[in-house]
Amino acid sequence: MSTWVYGFGGGAADGDASMKALLGGKGANLAEMSALGLPVPPGFTITTEACVHYYAHERTYPETLKAEVGEALARVESLTGKRFGDVSNPLLVSVRSGARASMPGMMDTVLNLGLNDETVEGLAQLSGDRRFAYDSYRRFIQMYSNVVLDLGHDAFEEVLDDHKDRLGVSVDTELGADDWVRVVSDYKAVVERHLDRPFPQDAHDQLWGAIGAVFASWMNERARFYRRMHDIPESWGTAVNVQAMVFGNMGETSATGVAFTRNPSTGEARLYGEFLINAQGEDVVAGIRTPQSLTRAGREEMGERAPSMEEAMPEAFTQFRTLVDRLERHYRDMQDVEFTIEQGRLYLLQTRSGKRTARAALKIAVDQVAEGLITREEAISRIDPAALDQLLHPTLDPDAARDVIAQGLPASPGAATGKVVFDADEAERLGQAGVAVILVREETSPEDIHGMHAARGIITARGGMTSHAAVVARGMGRPCVSGAGEIQIDARAGHFRARGRTISAGEIVTIDGGKGEVLAGAVPMIEPELTGDFSRLMEWADAVRRLKVRANAETPLDARTARGFGAEGIGLCRTEHMFFEDTRIRAVREMILADDEAGRRAALARIAPFQKDDFVALFEIMAGLPVTVRLLDPPLHEFLPHSDAEIEALAADSGLDAGALKRRVRDLHETNPMLGHRGCRLGIAYPEIYEMQVRAILEAALEVEARSGAAPMPEIMHPLVAKGEEMAFLRALTDRVAEAVFAEQGRRIDYLVGTMIELPRAALRAGDLAGHAQFFSFGTNDLTQTTFGISRDDSGRFLQVYLDRGIFEHDPFVRLDTEGVGDLIRIAVERGRAVRGEVKLGICGEHGGDPSSIAFCEGAGLDYVSCSPYRVPIARLAAAQAALHSLAVRD
Repeated sequence: MSTWVYGFGGGAADGDASMKALLGGKGANLAEMSALGLPVPPGFTITTEACVHYYAHERTYPETLKAEVGEALARVESLTGKRFGDVSNPLLVSVRSGARASMPGMMDTVLNLGLNDETVEGLAQLSGDRRFAYDSYRRFIQMYSNVVLDLGHDAFEEVLDDHKDRLGVSVDTELGADDWVRVVSDYKAVVERHLDRPFPQDAHDQLWGAIGAVFASWMNERARFYRRMHDIPESWGTAVNVQAMVFGNMGETSATGVAFTRNPSTGEARLYGEFLINAQGEDVVAGIRTPQSLTRAGREEMGERAPSMEEAMPEAFTQFRTLVDRLERHYRDMQDVEFTIEQGRLYLLQTRSGKRTARAALKIAVDQVAEGLITREEAISRIDPAALDQLLHPTLDPDAARDVIAQGLPASPGAATGKVVFDADEAERLGQAGVAVILVREETSPEDIHGMHAARGIITARGGMTSHAAVVARGMGRPCVSGAGEIQIDARAGHFRARGRTISAGEIVTIDGGKGEVLAGAVPMIEPELTGDFSRLMEWADAVRRLKVRANAETPLDARTARGFGAEGIGLCRTEHMFFEDTRIRAVREMILADDEAGRRAALARIAPFQKDDFVALFEIMAGLPVTVRLLDPPLHEFLPHSDAEIEALAADSGLDAGALKRRVRDLHETNPMLGHRGCRLGIAYPEIYEMQVRAILEAALEVEARSGAAPMPEIMHPLVAKGEEMAFLRALTDRVAEAVFAEQGRRIDYLVGTMIELPRAALRAGDLAGHAQFFSFGTNDLTQTTFGISRDDSGRFLQVYLDRGIFEHDPFVRLDTEGVGDLIRIAVERGRAVRGEVKLGICGEHGGDPSSIAFCEGAGLDYVSCSPYRVPIARLAAAQAALHSLAVRD
């Protein structure tokens, strides 16, 4: 029989940190901290399996859940000496979500649950503080109404603002007990007015309403969006954590805060975070009040006047620092800790591995190796390869003019330029249209997640370094300036004001997340320098990975960029891109329009010197390394104009007959060009095209060898081969031209002849191809298209529907379909090596830069992956992680 509820508290727990899949990250860590004897308020966790049951059985609970919750609640009552729902000695609880993967702010939380018109008086008498009791009650009404009853915050905020205006105060802490009594009365009236029923008074009804709301929040739109973005399976479900309340809003000896054991932006090894006196946790993360620094050094760096926790609460601070240092040593990772101080007594409410920027992740991993906390292999495994993308793009030029229009907090490093938008939906719409935008908000909430993802950067007028905007932006790798209090936003009017200037929606601004600055206009950027911690981690990764990493490149700039990022050759050079350059497109068109072979060869002779020079430039950069050159692939009509106006302009420029040109364009038109006269079919129909290209490749390689003494390794790749007979024809053609070149030059170099596997038949009959091909490069872009029968260019019309309905778990053009396409690759590997044991195997589609696809390539036994230049470091790290995983599985 399943156990649905696990308790913790009083120095003991039913679970531990290893049970994240069952208890969620929060529940597992609460259990672990309790077992360690740390000051954790007692509570219990309803498992993720209960959530899975809930959705599998039409949103109903397991039969025994209610009884188990009752037993667990009784244990909490025993540990606290309070009774849930009791009028004179009420136990209040928080109800929080907790998936196995951290999803900050994406699901729902309810605090102060158990308060009603009677228990609030009991709390007031028990605490001796009526103001605190009614402040807690109004918080509960608003939070419960939003999370459980689905009422927006606006109506409640309007009530509170009216009371502040009436009293002439600006912050919540200036309201007294009688003021909060009136606010509570008005809040309840809001509920009754909107729902035609009073606010629920029964504590047990409140509890089950909150449990159901947390389970329901697993499927809310923001949680689903976050899961898609961070690749978290829907099938995991969330746990529910019910925990005895402790109060940071019980006066000047109480506080709440969030801390990181190291700086999550830079990785610096010192305590970092914020707190608020006389507040509850939501006040810190929601940006409702501007928080204070934890440490004196942090306060001085930020230029703050309000005392730090170190200064205001020295005894609690000393205890807190000791405990969080212990947590970091115990978990051997940087921790994100939430805490509350209730009348001088410290409680830990949560710990988890902290979200961090890529730069911070590198520094923390490298430093912890030096400190002896983790091994090099663990450091490699700690870094999300995709997060390295944050480090591989330009930052602001330090010498550029900076027109600063506002100053805030450096919440998430990096730089971004874009058009100002004030609405998350608008940010998403413009982002999808390819427009760079900066999202400007008073403060962000979980409902803004889609707009934050679409934006290049984020600015908030309120909130601190641990606000929702800051935490989410760091996790996404978006630069963020938070707490820019001098910005006055008028979203309805579509502008913000700062320092006497008005910036309207659509105007360009730049943000520097590392300095917390907002700048007018676009500011020049500089290329990144990858040294220090990055280089050290890459050295460790290169020492353990088996897969080689190449780049897809056809220009010298791409090739130099790739080499700078550590590419070990070129895995795909697309020669058709070279044909489009102005210096040769006319000759290309003359070749296409020629009536016979002689005419085509004459035009090709004019193209050949350009083609050779192209290869010389690449081979010089890649001297001594393999370079896979794909011979001409697209159908010939792509090189010709299509509209009448373009055709007539070409005719006038070239002296060709416009009528003949139009007829030739019509003759070359294909209904389905992707499966038409392209790839190796061109080389077989017009062998003189491939002969010219092979000659140019080998002559260029010989020239570079003569100059540098380091010959590249040309790998001549024939695209779209499906049959062994095609491969035999193309191998003979290539070798015939090579022998002619070598005879003319009096020298030889090594070269390979192979094919791109991009058709299911090619994979299934790989043994036929391996009889003549020395290497296979899996072109997974086209192989995915031909396997699914889906056009990548047109799939956007329905792909999101497939993802939303669970037909596709991932976009198959982003992450390799390891079942269908993956099976074809495995078959090709097996059958190809059965015929030619030494056949070289690689992948050159976009999947070559996707970490999960790279893990598949490691398991399938490929020799290399090839990806875009900026993804080379990502692939190097992912390949190392895949190798370590394979080694662990074998052991």
